Amino acid sequence: MEALTHFAPYTGWVYPNETVIEWSVLIVVYPYLTGLVAGAFTVSSLYQVFGFERLKPVAHLALLSSLCAMIFVPIPLLLHLGHPERAFNSTITPHLTSAMAVFGYFATFYIVLLLIETWFAYRTYFVEQAQRRQGLLGRAYRVLTLGSYDVSENAMRYDAKWIFYLALLGIPGAHGLHGYAGFVFGSLKSREWWSSDLMPVIFLFSAIISGVSLLVVLYVASCKLRKVTIDEACVKGLAYTIWGFIMVALLLEGLEFANLVYKGREGVEVIMEFVTGRLLVPYFILQFAIGSIFPLLLLSWMIWRKTTGRALIIGVTTCACLVMFSVFMMRWNVVIGGQEISKTGKGLLTYNMLTFGREGWILAACVLFAPLFGLIGLSRFLPPFEHGPHTAAVTSAR
Repeated sequence: MEALTHFAPYTGWVYPNETVIEWSVLIVVYPYLTGLVAGAFTVSSLYQVFGFERLKPVAHLALLSSLCAMIFVPIPLLLHLGHPERAFNSTITPHLTSAMAVFGYFATFYIVLLLIETWFAYRTYFVEQAQRRQGLLGRAYRVLTLGSYDVSENAMRYDAKWIFYLALLGIPGAHGLHGYAGFVFGSLKSREWWSSDLMPVIFLFSAIISGVSLLVVLYVASCKLRKVTIDEACVKGLAYTIWGFIMVALLLEGLEFANLVYKGREGVEVIMEFVTGRLLVPYFILQFAIGSIFPLLLLSWMIWRKTTGRALIIGVTTCACLVMFSVFMMRWNVVIGGQEISKTGKGLLTYNMLTFGREGWILAACVLFAPLFGLIGLSRFLPPFEHGPHTAAVTSAR
């Protein structure tokens, strides 16, 4: 009965088993969240590993954002499964030739790495709060110290080295985590729209710009709420990062589309009909024109004019919101669009998104915004904008 709710009207000739679009909006949210994880961790690594001092105000915010998003990454997949408890079978009885099975171990490794790095980044804060606070919260901080109250200069230098090496190890970890999502789609040769060797790289670069854009919005909004001055150097650094990576992402996506058309393989006719017809607005207008090209031009103009002050903050924040929207549309056009093109290459299907239920857009929106509420709650316990001795130790250790 549930499959009937996913019935997709179609035009042309398709096989009977293609009348149901299996991967719904929840599978759109899944790679979007993994992209936020990789992008946010990239910003944290730019400071922790490469010493980009202008990104110091958002270094801890980036780390916590990556952690919160990573915690909720499996949720869309578990909700999509008919029996989510069976998801652990791939871990208990692994099949190493399956990319999805290997991903379970990879994701577990990465979330453990994030937890350890967060502990080292906040260890001196835990010690400070454990000695100052009483009651249940004080006990929680004392447990988190793991019995280590040493905050000497030598101990802090040791912590800084751990943070550096963990962040260094996390760079391929975070990027491989999201590159895997592109690998899954690109390796499916049965889908013309997905079958591309560039898919993992495109997913990776779009992930970076979405995570960096998220940090712009979070940082500006938090400064407004806390009524503190926004660090323009930090905003400029994030803007330069978006500007640089968005050009590469646009180039790669353009190459992928041109490559698909130029090959002239069987099925390209229906793809061109799909792109220039039904997908014209979400693909060319929303994803590229509004979400990518306009932010790129606006950022280029602000960089060229050396914009500062309120205009810089508003301009970069606007671009960040548009870029996040563009990346979401890219995920939508890949996941949903790839299934709307029949495997026969002779017909098109239509995805009817539900409102309620396990596959509805309301639940998908709740999952999409859940990391934000998780970050708000975690920030009460681990302040992302306090730069105490643990932060200074990282700088001195480089």
